[in-house]
Amino acid sequence: MTVPDLQTIEFAITDTIATIQLNRPDAANGMNVEMMRELLTAVMHCDGNKDIRAIILTGNGKMFSAGGDLRYFASLGDGIRDALSEMATLLHACITRFAHMEKPLIIAVNGMAAGGGLSLAMAGDIVLAAESSQYTMAYTGAGLTPDGSSSYFLPRLVGLRRTQELMLTNRRLTAAEALEWGMVTRVVSDADLLPEARKLAQQLAQGPIQAYGTVKRLLAESFNNGMETQMELEGRAIAAQSESREGQEGITAFLQKRAPQFSSL
Repeated sequence: MTVPDLQTIEFAITDTIATIQLNRPDAANGMNVEMMRELLTAVMHCDGNKDIRAIILTGNGKMFSAGGDLRYFASLGDGIRDALSEMATLLHACITRFAHMEKPLIIAVNGMAAGGGLSLAMAGDIVLAAESSQYTMAYTGAGLTPDGSSSYFLPRLVGLRRTQELMLTNRRLTAAEALEWGMVTRVVSDADLLPEARKLAQQLAQGPIQAYGTVKRLLAESFNNGMETQMELEGRAIAAQSESREGQEGITAFLQKRAPQFSSL
């Protein structure tokens, strides 16, 4: 699959790591239909390209993303309903692909993550936060309502009461508060954000991608299953993985007292 020239995001592949940067810095990386179309193009490429083993998503400039571009919304006139419906559909398709692909997604949050930017950030498998980053839902401040999976992920990450506060009051959280609440994985200095994301991506890219995908699926299903059902899925998964190339390599490497070579499989 060939990725065409993109205007609102930057997309690069280095070795086995794909980096996606939201690239409308003069508009606070605000989301419009074009950006969502291009983001989906990049996400589909990440999903389909077997050479890509980990993905980094971040923002270009001072902000991760301020969410939907309200100036763009205002310019739509009577077409606003159809445009926002298309934007939400495209964004949701991106998040669905990220959730179901085996490859791990690292989100590196620089600056403000607001509205749809916060929703997108919460969809990461691992979320690294710059010390200066801030988080707010913002939707109701503009008379709008959440999209981008935030009403799914946030109650699971921080609980219902805190989600209600975030969505109804638009409380702004610091990186330290987001870490305390369980919204992000780790806080790092601003200067170390991308180096740490790349270091982590390199580590994960050397790992068992099929096993990662199974872990992601088990965790997603755990909220809908009872204990016995979940344990049945775990038992079937580990049995299947044990006879896979990854499982066999991992076991053999352990017995031979060497590092497993998953990326060469």
